[in-house]
This record gives sequence, C-alpha cells and structure tokens, in this order.
Amino acid sequence: MNTDKKVIHRLKISKGHLEKIISMVEKGEYCIDIIHQSQAVQSALRKVDRVILDNHLKTCVADAISKGKKEEVISEVMKVVEKF
Repeated sequence: MNTDKKVIHRLKISKGHLEKIISMVEKGEYCIDIIHQSQAVQSALRKVDRVILDNHLKTCVADAISKGKKEEVISEVMKVVEKF
C-alpha cells in the first residue's frame, strides 16, 4: 500500500471515531466512554503523522540533503518533532 493510501485509510479511521464521538455526545453517553473514543481518534491521527513523517524523511529530506540543504531540512523536521 502506498503512502497516500495508508494516510487516507488512517484518516478515514479517525473520521469514523470522530463521528462516533459526536454521536455519543449528542446522546449524552457516559463521559469515560467518550474519552476512550477521543483517545482512539488521537492515536489514529498520531499514526497518520508517523506515516507522513516517515515518507517525508525518505523522500523530501533525502532529496534536500542531496541538494546541500541539510541544516534547513533538519531544522524543519525538528520543529515538527518538538510538537509530538
């Protein structure tokens, strides 16, 4: 499965979880159950980020380094990683 398909697949999983959360809140379901679903969305989105970052490192970063932009691209990636 290519990167785009992996990302789209994981985003659809996240969307499904998010739709479930909205429904649960609308129905007034138990708070802890809602939190569990919220955590599932957050986990799915973290997985999306990892897949995208992995692809970025293997493609864009590798290309930028070969073009002499090592410091720029490392700085850019580190800014993203700091937010994890």
